[in-house]
Amino acid sequence: MAYQPQCGISAEPSSHLPTRHELERAPTIQSGNAEEMDSPDHTHFAAIPWCTGHLGGDRVIVKVPFSRTIKASGEDNLFADTLNSERGITHMLQVYEEPLSPTEIIKEVKTFVTLGSGLNGYADVCHGGLLMAILDEAMGQIVPINQDHGRIPPGTHMTAYLNMRFLKPVPTPATILVRARLTKVEGRKTFLEGIVEDEIGAICGRAESLFVQLKSSL
Repeated sequence: MAYQPQCGISAEPSSHLPTRHELERAPTIQSGNAEEMDSPDHTHFAAIPWCTGHLGGDRVIVKVPFSRTIKASGEDNLFADTLNSERGITHMLQVYEEPLSPTEIIKEVKTFVTLGSGLNGYADVCHGGLLMAILDEAMGQIVPINQDHGRIPPGTHMTAYLNMRFLKPVPTPATILVRARLTKVEGRKTFLEGIVEDEIGAICGRAESLFVQLKSSL
């Protein structure tokens, strides 16, 4: 988006494409495994004191977002290529806790994001439209993560709306935490909410969104 969004304005549908589940998934790293240390993103956030406490636990799963992987189809180029630079989004990592019950929905996913100075709107402040894109991406991962674990049936979901309130400027460069939570499922509709936190836990923005499962063409 080329404009600074205002409170309550709905975003256009995101670019989650039907090929998402036909492609190879990004590797999932169970906390405590040796291969966890092989992830540059995990190493990056593990070195940040306020992030470290979120990365451990018996049922905690650490995952490099699927959208950070370059694909031949061109899917996810925004986060995999365009924004993936030292002046853009240098690192991303998703963290969630697997429920004890194999049928219980994973309701919350935390996404750590390190922002570079190339994302400025105002001087040294991250552009609001970029924050909306990050929230859309973070909230949009809850459904496919649950699908990967067999907790939600297969199907492609797209953003119907995303409403955001900007509460505090997000400086650049900086590392932020995006908390995304599934609040309700009604048929093909999945309702979510998200917040952006800074390093001291202050809330910089809140969003609510609706994702709708596309109808089968058959």
